[in-house]
Amino acid sequence: MLAYMKFVLAFLCAAIAWGQDPAPSADPVVITIGSETITKSEFEAIIAGLPDQQRAQAQTPAGKRQLAERLAELKTLAHEAREKKIDQTPKVQAQLKLQSDQVLANLFFQDLGNSTKPDDAALHAYYDAHKAEWNEVKARHILIRMKGSQVPLKPGEKDLTDAEALAKAEDLRAKIIAGGDFSALAKAESDDTGSGKNGGELGSFKTGQMVPEFEKAAFVQEVGKVSEPVKTQFGYHLILVDSRTTKPFEDVRMEIIQKMKPEIAQKSLDAILKKNPPVYSDTYFTK
Repeated sequence: MLAYMKFVLAFLCAAIAWGQDPAPSADPVVITIGSETITKSEFEAIIAGLPDQQRAQAQTPAGKRQLAERLAELKTLAHEAREKKIDQTPKVQAQLKLQSDQVLANLFFQDLGNSTKPDDAALHAYYDAHKAEWNEVKARHILIRMKGSQVPLKPGEKDLTDAEALAKAEDLRAKIIAGGDFSALAKAESDDTGSGKNGGELGSFKTGQMVPEFEKAAFVQEVGKVSEPVKTQFGYHLILVDSRTTKPFEDVRMEIIQKMKPEIAQKSLDAILKKNPPVYSDTYFTK
């Protein structure tokens, strides 16, 4: 139902374009379904109304064709349903009204989010309250897997028990603290072969991009010092944080504005509901 509603919403967004009558040479017909035609501008208006991920997919040749086929199926089924007067039954009439309300409500909710631009004070307050979202860590690690790990066992390597894996990780940490080269040990010993060949380099990452145990340790570990072994479902990790930074406000201003739109829309909706509060039947809803 959700995918269908997104498709319907795209249709509604394209309605204005469909109401125009461009010259045939400037706006060729790209789909013909029975007696109905869809022009290039109408089809592109549908694409423009899709959610970001679907819109990106529909802008490739294969994606355009897939969307056109879905559109043809939808139009064909709808035509046959009207021929059989299914759209005139009370049940379907009620569903159509609800779907129409959903489309209008979604569009209006978006308008509410776009209608008010948050001032600098509100933007800074949001930034301060959600600063962790823009924290980044650049780190390296060495992974020692144990039995049951999701990481494949390297050829010729022993499948270590939990205790053996921990002991190996602790031994490697001791070597690093004594002056051993972290990158060289990562290349030689890490069971994460992807990062291991690069000296354990993981690059930069934000909250939510690593498994919780690893993330928690990485975001508090002192920069430049190797961590105690950190256990995850993959094994034991030695983490070396190279840097920890927070993106400055100006770099994320536009991102904050986008994130605040639903909050702004909800506040506007709450104000509307306060003026015209719904009335619910206590008798019905307490049964």
